[in-house]
Amino acid sequence: MLLLVPPPAVAVAADGPEVKLSTSQAGTGGSVTVTGGGWRKRTLLMILICGQSVPSRGVIGGTNSCANADGRAVTTDAEGRFRKELPVAEPPVPCPCVVHVATVTGPEAQADAIFQVAGHTVEPLPAEPAGGRLSVLDDTRLDGSSGLLTWFGAPPARTLVLTVGNVGTSAVTDPVFQVGTSHGVFAPAWEERQWRGTIAPGRKAQIRLPAELAAGAHGDYTVSLKYGGKVLAEQPWAVGRPWGVTLFWVLVCLVVPAAVFRAGMAVVDRVRPRRPGGVRHRRLPMRLPCPSARRRPQPPSNSTLPWFTPDADPGTAGRLSAPHDDSPPSRTTPLRKGPT
Repeated sequence: MLLLVPPPAVAVAADGPEVKLSTSQAGTGGSVTVTGGGWRKRTLLMILICGQSVPSRGVIGGTNSCANADGRAVTTDAEGRFRKELPVAEPPVPCPCVVHVATVTGPEAQADAIFQVAGHTVEPLPAEPAGGRLSVLDDTRLDGSSGLLTWFGAPPARTLVLTVGNVGTSAVTDPVFQVGTSHGVFAPAWEERQWRGTIAPGRKAQIRLPAELAAGAHGDYTVSLKYGGKVLAEQPWAVGRPWGVTLFWVLVCLVVPAAVFRAGMAVVDRVRPRRPGGVRHRRLPMRLPCPSARRRPQPPSNSTLPWFTPDADPGTAGRLSAPHDDSPPSRTTPLRKGPT
């Protein structure tokens, strides 16, 4: 008896990454080895088993159709390859099922491989709507720049610009998109943005939608665009640090202590006890003589001592006339005699 073993499932995404499974069917409690190549190097990937999915249509219900609790994360190596053991678990919706591999951060990339969960319910996929369907035709970009207010912590804002085409059979009028912003590995926070206009079948249009972050946000962010429950595009956004806020707090830490110190010194000066006489002690500035005045000769002082005055000198009494000689005659000096 010849047994035919099904070959391992292989899936190649449109943009290059591929996913391979060690087996195409396994029951709950077992495991399947997932390998891949062609991914970006050093990229974090999430591996899930999802129901209501086929590679041609993707995961119809989003991650709500996947066994999220039993998913596994893996990081690609320097050559963009990975290998990971994935436990088999039943998704919350019926099969057909796939092993879904998608990037967690950076530009979006994903790939699906057909997988059958043994014993799990299988139901037909929901009918594809015949209305208009939008598809991204070129790369997205973020227009705008940060101003002075953003440097001081104002919310950063950009405009998401992309060109979409209507690949459906009917026109799309005033479509409502969802713009999400995420930081690191956190899930995006979605906000609805309506674009005014009509896109006929086979036609294209440029879409411009605003995107804004919280005040003081900085770091690496990702802006995502979703329409009809499917992510159409992702764009990285590097936001600089608001250094003006840092400068403000540095100044506050310098100015406030200085003001408190001056106020404290003023209070101390007021409550300090007075010296006797009611005069506070004040330090007088020391004045140094000018160098030029130091070299200038000083005239002799004519001031007399306080305990000695001309009137108190006993030898000066009665000498108010012109000075005359009262010294006794010497022996060698002849005396002059008048006429006899």
